[in-house]
Amino acid sequence: MSLRSFAQLTVASLLTLAAPAQAAQETPAARMRSASQALIASVDAGRRAKLVPPFEGEARADWHYTPRSRPGLSFAELDKAQRDAVHRLLKAALSAIGHRKVLNIIELELVLREIETFGSLMRDPEKYFIVFFGSPDAKTPWGWRFEGHHLSLNFTLRGDNAVATTPSFFGANPAEVRKGPKQGLRVLAAEEDEARSLMNLLDAGQKRIAIVDGRTYGDILTTNKDRVSPLDNRGIEARAMNEQQKAQLRKLVETYADNFEPTLRSARLARAADGFDSIRFAWAGSAERGRQHYYRVQGPKFLIEYDASQNDGNHVHTVWRDYDGDFGRDLLREHYAAARASAHRH
Repeated sequence: MSLRSFAQLTVASLLTLAAPAQAAQETPAARMRSASQALIASVDAGRRAKLVPPFEGEARADWHYTPRSRPGLSFAELDKAQRDAVHRLLKAALSAIGHRKVLNIIELELVLREIETFGSLMRDPEKYFIVFFGSPDAKTPWGWRFEGHHLSLNFTLRGDNAVATTPSFFGANPAEVRKGPKQGLRVLAAEEDEARSLMNLLDAGQKRIAIVDGRTYGDILTTNKDRVSPLDNRGIEARAMNEQQKAQLRKLVETYADNFEPTLRSARLARAADGFDSIRFAWAGSAERGRQHYYRVQGPKFLIEYDASQNDGNHVHTVWRDYDGDFGRDLLREHYAAARASAHRH
């Protein structure tokens, strides 16, 4: 081998080795932008307007977790390569745990199709939609949402570092599959089990404070509101817990943050840690496994709700909301304030 050939091989090898390192250094926002641009480019011009509505407008905050019509394109309207591109985008935002939950929730549509009387008419794993609000851009704000029955994942981005990840909704029906090929599957098992572990650590006096109602409320209290405020100030505060109980409360919050890739996970946990001692844990309904139950974790900046009211407690809704951060409102406030300041400079 000539010296020149050896040098070319060495350079090529170094570039090959450097590529994964460079990719690893990309921020989640940059990875999402790249994946989004590739997906949009693969869609013909005739459908692109449907896939990419304007960033401004009411549609971006009009979210839901029931079967209904939605903006964007459904899996049924995408070919295999485009569906794969959707999953690459999801993987840029979610952890392996979170992406697996997405897949399992979609698979539950097939379970419901079998066990419900009219399941074949209502339940469809192809009725999950991807939509982009504004074109993915390195400077101007934009967003995207993946949504369908029991899923609503909303992201708002500004630049290469600012990412808002709420509202974030994961649901499961049935919460536990009790027959058929998927028997034993509990998609949101940790969300229930870690909360029960915390309840079991509380003493009798603490439980009297934590249990705020004997019955559940039929659903998460915030439902699909576009903006939420703190709920009533009931439940047991973290400051009233011992260290073991506080550690379990943190573990419960981490269960929800664990759905996201590491940087976004850390951002969520940082939001939860701010004012941790004033976080309140509240429970409603039965403490007996297999019965209707509800809980919430409410901090100064965020709210987690979990409800298992429907189907005698075998139907779960969970959500993470940020009082000021849903749909990137805090990011956008900073962006527009900076833009106004820049426009007035002379």
